[in-house]
Amino acid sequence: MVVLNRIYTRTGDTGTTALAAGGRRPKHDLRIEAYGTVDETNACIGLVRLHTAGHEIDAMLGRIQNDLFDLGADLATVETGKPLPYEPLRITQAQVDRLEQEIDRLNSELSVLRSFVLPGGTPAAAALHLARTICRRAERHVVELTEKPDEKVSPEAVKYLNRLSDFLFVASRYVNDKGALDVLWVPGQNR
Repeated sequence: MVVLNRIYTRTGDTGTTALAAGGRRPKHDLRIEAYGTVDETNACIGLVRLHTAGHEIDAMLGRIQNDLFDLGADLATVETGKPLPYEPLRITQAQVDRLEQEIDRLNSELSVLRSFVLPGGTPAAAALHLARTICRRAERHVVELTEKPDEKVSPEAVKYLNRLSDFLFVASRYVNDKGALDVLWVPGQNR
């Protein structure tokens, strides 16, 4: 259970932040950048939801926001090989599978793409595209973190971000009247 009765602690005033299982890292550390960008993705999805209230996508986005907190906790809890006094929260394959099922369901109702889609159409779609690009940045940070020999990241964390960006793309088309309002790229149109 999380208890936040005091928001500021002054412990970060020197440019470091605490990890979930202990220890401190500089605020510019790649792990901090990774879960910070996951948090940024979550905040953008919160903005998306201002445009999806009452839409079936909204419940999916609510679940995703909760998953993103799980992912942040996963990334903030460094695997050291030492036992913790609690079970660390980790992204699971079931969360990845749920995203895949939701992608497949939404995508089954969309027309086939004949060009790349430009961000736009409806406000919800444009905001979903922004969330997608932030998610891709988070994924790049997490993948870079996996390449560091002294850092461990679960494969499910990487998979989740990869599927999430796909979900956000498909959802953007879905809220664009199932693709009818998509703004398509026209190669060389302005030459």
